[in-house]
Amino acid sequence: MLDPGETAPAFELPNQDGETVRLSDHRGERVVLYFYPRANTRGCTTEATGFRDEHAALRDLDAVVLGVSNDPTEDLRAFREEHDLPFDLLSDADGTVAERYDSYGTVELRDGTTEIAFRNTYVVGPDGEIERAYESVDPQQHPEDVLADLRSVTATGE
Repeated sequence: MLDPGETAPAFELPNQDGETVRLSDHRGERVVLYFYPRANTRGCTTEATGFRDEHAALRDLDAVVLGVSNDPTEDLRAFREEHDLPFDLLSDADGTVAERYDSYGTVELRDGTTEIAFRNTYVVGPDGEIERAYESVDPQQHPEDVLADLRSVTATGE
């Protein structure tokens, strides 16, 4: 995992509609950058809908949510539409960006191995530095935890 205080690696990736999204597009805002293994699986759906449910509160704190997986854009579009997600989902097809964020690798499955994004999250501050890093998160509780942490940061002016 990257550490708080490090500069977040720059990236540009296609979103669910094929439009390019850059981290630098959100300079001046906090970015909740969450990596997840696969769209439309149980844990990933739980996490995504949790961020959906907390989205208005996160926006009130000037935070933008971006989800990243190695799913193709078509799958991301369907996932976003099916679950009414109000934020961009980014396709990191070859895992290059997730790798730069120490959030990509090989996992063992019943029928072999596959390469996926790990369920990690970073909060990137308005200055482009990592403020928080969350490793191997619980998809059920995680969106609420991020919101609570951002409220704390905003209240204390960290």
